[in-house]
Amino acid sequence: MRYSERAKQIFQEEILQLSKLSENIDENFDQVVEVVFQCRGKVVVTGVGKTGTIGQKIASSLASTGTPAIFINAAEAMHGDLGMVSKNDIALLISNSGSSQEILNIIAPLKRIGAKLVAMTGNEQSPLARESDFFINTHIDKEACPLGLAPTTSTTAALVMGDALMICLMEKRNFHAENYALYHPGGALGRKLLCRVEDVMSINIPVVNTKTPFRDVIYEVSNKRLGMTIVQDENGTCCGIITDGDIRRAVQKYDDLKMLKAEDFMTVQYKKTSSKALLTEALEIMDNNNITTLAVEDQEKKVCGIISIHHIIDFQ
Repeated sequence: MRYSERAKQIFQEEILQLSKLSENIDENFDQVVEVVFQCRGKVVVTGVGKTGTIGQKIASSLASTGTPAIFINAAEAMHGDLGMVSKNDIALLISNSGSSQEILNIIAPLKRIGAKLVAMTGNEQSPLARESDFFINTHIDKEACPLGLAPTTSTTAALVMGDALMICLMEKRNFHAENYALYHPGGALGRKLLCRVEDVMSINIPVVNTKTPFRDVIYEVSNKRLGMTIVQDENGTCCGIITDGDIRRAVQKYDDLKMLKAEDFMTVQYKKTSSKALLTEALEIMDNNNITTLAVEDQEKKVCGIISIHHIIDFQ
C-alpha cells in the first residue's frame, strides 16, 4: 500500500470518530458554555503530555477571542503554579483516560481554592469526571495509532471540542473582527484588522460628468488606474459610477460608441462604504457583491475617495 493511501485511511478513521463524537454532544456542553460565559475570573486550562499541548492551544484560542484564559502544566501545578488560580476561576482539566495521576493530584487543591472544575475526558466513569462539577465528553472508540497507544484521535477530539467551546463563546459574546484586533495588534493581521478605509483609500478621485463622451470616460478610468470613475451631475453631486465592467458591457450593447455619454451606461445603484469603516467591512462588501472597488463617503455622505481590493491586499 502506498503511504498516500494509508494517510487517507487515517484521515477517514479520525473523521469517523469525530462524527460519532459530535452526535453525543449534549446539554453538558451547554452548561459548560454558560458557566464559562458567566465566569468572573479566568479559565485555567491544564493537562499533561500530549493533552497538555492541546490544552495550550485551547487556552491561547480562548484568550485571543474574549475569554480570559491561561495554561498550567499539571505536573508543574503542584510546585507553585496553583498560585495563579483564584476562587473565581474555572479549571478545565483535560485527560482522555480521566485517571492521569498528575491531573488527579490537583483536584483537591483546586477545590480548596474554590475554583469550579470542568472535566474534558473520554471516560465518563473516570475519577476526573466524578470529581468535577461539569463534564465534556470526548470519548472515541479507538486511536488511529495501529497499536492503540499513541494519542492520535483522542487528542484530535480534544482539540476540536476546544475549538467548538471557543467558537460558541465567541458567538455568545458577539465577538467581532475589531474585538479580535484588540488582542492581535502586532503584525500584518493586527494592522489590517485595526485599519480603517480612510487610512488606505485613494483621494485622487477619477471624475466625469453625465455628458462626458465615451472616449473621455475610458481615458479618465485608465488615467487614474482605479478601475472606475465617479459620475457627477451638473450640481457636482455624485449620481453614479462607471467601472471597467460597465465599459465592457457598453461595448457589447451599443453599436455607435461615439454618441454614447456617461449617463447612458453608468451604474446608478452603486456600492459604497464609509471612510470610517474597517477594512474588513469594506472587504466583506466587495466579497458579497463580487466587485473590486467601492466609492467612499465621508460623514456628510459626500464621495471623498475610492478604495480597491488592491489597497487592502497591498496594505502592510
